[in-house]
Amino acid sequence: MKITWHGHACFSVESGGYTVVLDPHTGVPGYPPLSLSAQEVLCSHAHGDHSFRAGVRLTPPIAPSPFTVETLPTFHDERRGALRGGNTVHILRAEGLCVVHLGDLGHRLEEEQAAHLRGCDVLLLPVGGYYTIDAGAAYDTVRQLRPAVAVPMHYRHAPFGLENVAGVEPFLRRFAPDELHTLPGNAFDPARAPRGVVVLRYGTEKYPPARTIKGQHTREERRHGRTAVA
Repeated sequence: MKITWHGHACFSVESGGYTVVLDPHTGVPGYPPLSLSAQEVLCSHAHGDHSFRAGVRLTPPIAPSPFTVETLPTFHDERRGALRGGNTVHILRAEGLCVVHLGDLGHRLEEEQAAHLRGCDVLLLPVGGYYTIDAGAAYDTVRQLRPAVAVPMHYRHAPFGLENVAGVEPFLRRFAPDELHTLPGNAFDPARAPRGVVVLRYGTEKYPPARTIKGQHTREERRHGRTAVA
């Protein structure tokens, strides 16, 4: 399986030649227009920065989808959708792995909701606040769900991202140094990823800075590391 971050909250998940794109964006400062191809598109809600289906060219699958997809209804705010409406969490399973994309989750999860997601292999979660949960709530969500790998998304990393959301640093500072891993690119294989918080790089950005993520691991250590997010 290969998971690729296309900036903001957009990811593609590929398995067996079949690709699913989640939350394609448009109108987010800094990011160039999306031009992706896939066999399926899933959107957490209808806002343009999460539902730009025109940025994804759908191509016929060469084989049946290996993914099973489940959804979990949540809200885009802390007032049960009164401010920004609903939000759909997507749960993808393939190759014996479970990938959870939280979309624009705007509240802490209730225990009944968390029970459906706990122990997933990969958790893709917003951390920038304002429109979504902030760094503190995102940290608590990671501890609550105990994923093998947690990947932050939906944050400001100038010149990329919405200008009124925070950067990723407040989220990262809540973790121990040995829980943090910065990968050299924007894609990874979850079966080979280090356990913990995995920060992906967009384009050629020099980010996150070394002062934020300490205790960097060698390539071999990242490959075989088993630091749990618990």
